Amino acid sequence: MTILTTVRLFGLSLALLLQTPIIGLDRDASAQAPNLEAAKREGKVVIYGTVVPQIMSLIEKGFEAKYAIKVEYWRADATKVVERALTEWRAGRPGFDVVTGARGALLLLKEENVFTKYIAPSTESFPAKFKDKDGQLTSWRVTPVGVLYNTESVKSAELPRSLDDLLDFKWQGKIGMPDPSRHASTAQFLWNLEKIKGEKWMDFVKALARQKPYLMESYSSVPTAIIRGESLLGISYVQYVVQQPGPIGYVPMDKYFTDPSDISVSAKAANPNAAKLFIEYICSSEGQKKIAGTGEFVLSPGVYPPAKEAEKVARNMVFMDNPTADQLKKLQSDFRPIFLGQ
Repeated sequence: MTILTTVRLFGLSLALLLQTPIIGLDRDASAQAPNLEAAKREGKVVIYGTVVPQIMSLIEKGFEAKYAIKVEYWRADATKVVERALTEWRAGRPGFDVVTGARGALLLLKEENVFTKYIAPSTESFPAKFKDKDGQLTSWRVTPVGVLYNTESVKSAELPRSLDDLLDFKWQGKIGMPDPSRHASTAQFLWNLEKIKGEKWMDFVKALARQKPYLMESYSSVPTAIIRGESLLGISYVQYVVQQPGPIGYVPMDKYFTDPSDISVSAKAANPNAAKLFIEYICSSEGQKKIAGTGEFVLSPGVYPPAKEAEKVARNMVFMDNPTADQLKKLQSDFRPIFLGQ
């Protein structure tokens, strides 16, 4: 989801996460190196995911150059990725070897037993906070959500300083965000506002809807609208500030809701060895540095994106809870009349 160039020390950014113990996961005994020769015989890996094409293309090129194994990638927003994967899985014809996306989305697939266990050896040093106790979900980056803005149209003195400032009348009709009645990650983001707003979180959601935001398909649509001047502000991933060329910045805040991105192997993968090798690559030191170079917040210790004041973003991350499938369905149903009047 990002395009940056230098790598800096991780430092304090995820220090608190390192204090969390691993639950039910032996990092050494369970990890298994992928079978390189078997992966090369398979010759390709098919991936469904949410990573924007300009970032995934860099990962693909690095993997293909290193192993001469072709990557076939289909990209959509989290909701559509889950829908397609589940439809194929239930029909008994899964077309994917690997799925990658936000943890909330992949947990919905995990509930349907879509994935098999695989622990990449290269993840041994990753923060324990992100370890899946069943070894089916492998975290490789985190995606902080912030408020982005058009740097040519919004002066520094006018910037909102908090989420509450988005409710100022001057921003009415000028905020872009994904439609939470259709976009699972945005529904999750709004639901997690209870962490900082308590019982009044829904009051904030309703007030935000009264601002008549420009509703879009996904987080990746928001920065384009901001750069074009269709929205002055937007709720989206912080890393897009680096990935999208143009007049775009992010608002410094004291909290950034954040979710890990996971990657998993299909339990019915046609190319299981190539799938495991791809996960090992994306989590390796080489892969993590390449990804961080695009602006992503990765999990490899000592590797850090060169975004402006990225250390402060990392220090102020608040990790989101994930709704169950039933909770998500209800949330999206509740948000529909609030944002769309239906």
